[in-house]
Amino acid sequence: MQKILYTVLFIGLTFLASCGTPNEPESIVGGDGGYKIVSKFTTSGNAEDVLIKDTVAYVTQGEGGLMIINIANKINPGKLSNFNYFLRGYSNKIVLKDTLVFISAGAWGLSVVDISDPLNPAGIETNQPVKPAKGMDVTNNFLISAVGEEGFQVSKIVDVNHIDPRGKTSSVGFAQGVSVSHDSIHLLVACGEMGFAIHDISYLEEGYGNYALINWTDTPGYAEDVVSHPSLPYAFMACGTGGFFIVDYSDSANVKVIGGYSTGGYAKEVVYKENKVYVTTGLRGLQIFDVSNITSPVRIGTVQTKLAKGLAIDDKYVYVADEHEGLVIISIP
Repeated sequence: MQKILYTVLFIGLTFLASCGTPNEPESIVGGDGGYKIVSKFTTSGNAEDVLIKDTVAYVTQGEGGLMIINIANKINPGKLSNFNYFLRGYSNKIVLKDTLVFISAGAWGLSVVDISDPLNPAGIETNQPVKPAKGMDVTNNFLISAVGEEGFQVSKIVDVNHIDPRGKTSSVGFAQGVSVSHDSIHLLVACGEMGFAIHDISYLEEGYGNYALINWTDTPGYAEDVVSHPSLPYAFMACGTGGFFIVDYSDSANVKVIGGYSTGGYAKEVVYKENKVYVTTGLRGLQIFDVSNITSPVRIGTVQTKLAKGLAIDDKYVYVADEHEGLVIISIP
């Protein structure tokens, strides 16, 4: 009898050990493809997004505001400054225009920071009712912001102290991210549960007006982010649990998904560079895809981080904003 009890106990413990925690990712198959973590820099808050300018990284970190990091030495990054008191809400997405960074904070709207001196960043007072502020893109002197169920908003960057809202345009679904097309004629929108939409911005001019919806198409999952191919009518999308997808909008009457890949994690942000697409996928880290064959992407590497959110890239390194680990710097083979 005692032997039977020990056997049952052993089987039960083995079963529990195999279960792991609910959020534990499965092991990654296929290796890192030569992409290697060079260093990690712990931020004071939850790292959400990252922007690279010269040898400086700007990391949004939720309630921790903006951390500015010297990355001249990739192996040993160092803090330059931390900026928080001027920022509103939970700092999330970040984009750059000259010496200004725009930081979105959902229902709290948009903050503007002058980073001309990274050691002493300065908040800019603006009349900028962009709410709920989500993903953004900059074209010429215009900032275009996704604003959830209200679509997107165009604002003109008049000068360093003057950001002028010019009106909102409805889209489909809940706009989460925007990207200006390679020819600056179209605005590509990641529309949450509704997928992908394309709007005509060929007459942007002074930013006033309503920009016509040309077409849209559903994508699996929840469309979080979109980026345009630099020279062709393709959009690359991060779609939450759906994974990573490629949309062809060359024929506006027949916008369609032409390729994709299940990332296994929550695809959050996407960047394209030289026939490679980089996608942050939460618990599944950074995933890299070869899109030389645009209709058949191939995953060529995975770099495991704890909770990959934001993403930036230069010629030699990928920079991941990881909510738990901070700034993760990864070398490109």
